[in-house]
Amino acid sequence: MPRVARAFWLNAPGQGEIRSVALPDPGAGEVTVRTLCSGVSRGTETLVFRGGVPESQHTAMRAPFQDGDFPAPVKYGYLNVGVVEDGPRALLGRTVFCLYPHQTRYVVPAGAVTPVPDSVPASRAILAGTVETAVNALWDAAPLIGDRIAVVGAGMVGSGVAAILAKYPAVRVQLVDANPERAAVAEALGVDFALPGDALGDCDLVVHASATEEGLARSLELLAPEGTVIELSWYGDRKVSLPLGEAFHSRRLVVRSSQVGAVSPARRGSRSYADRLALALDLLADPAFDALITGESAFDDLPALLPRLAAGELPALCHRIRYDAAAE
Repeated sequence: MPRVARAFWLNAPGQGEIRSVALPDPGAGEVTVRTLCSGVSRGTETLVFRGGVPESQHTAMRAPFQDGDFPAPVKYGYLNVGVVEDGPRALLGRTVFCLYPHQTRYVVPAGAVTPVPDSVPASRAILAGTVETAVNALWDAAPLIGDRIAVVGAGMVGSGVAAILAKYPAVRVQLVDANPERAAVAEALGVDFALPGDALGDCDLVVHASATEEGLARSLELLAPEGTVIELSWYGDRKVSLPLGEAFHSRRLVVRSSQVGAVSPARRGSRSYADRLALALDLLADPAFDALITGESAFDDLPALLPRLAAGELPALCHRIRYDAAAE
């Protein structure tokens, strides 16, 4: 009998289903992973669900183990934690993280999985891809001791950046968001919170992750002269206006993008993708990151869950998907 697994597919923008898929036997140097849990990134994955990936970015936005093509049908996702059932002896029985979509079992090269440290529960390890993005952003930003920093946008990535910055010595960190309920996230992470109109200015550095035009404009307003905005938001096919008149030139402000697809130039000569991901997993030993997981659903509920997340009905950061009852 052929082996099968079950996977979530986007059939058309705004509509998904769970399909049975063929599961190949692992070859030399490959592993079979049984998924324990996966994570839905409300930002990128709901944008994909809505069909908002611009045609010019179809290649750049492919997930490592994506099947199909944008806008649909496509199997997309990249926050997966499971147990190795077949493969090299050193990995058998290990809990691993993989940049794989939502699927009950899968076969990948052994080098595509990263063992999860014993100090990190599988339920939290789904955040590894998000924390990896935050690590890369801070390599790009290079904050200094004593810096005044704002993180604008308390979504998954922004909150991940704030969680790491909370460990920096002698820095002033403020998490800024238009949703006052995100104050509880900031408190759990150990940083201050402010609504946009109340945020502290004169910042040396602002990390912008709200994916809104208003958030980016406010980020520029919060900078001290010669300060820098690190832009982490991805707007898909939306046009964004930016106030580059007024005092932008006289104050010599900087807007610089950061994107996880390449290791930051600041560390590219000394760190690999694997090094960066391993560092992210080590950081997840801190239970404060649990504040980024704001809901949980069963795998079979994904077709009904994604429309609610995309519509904003669920105020999620990372929504965890559990597979304990996902029969194949």
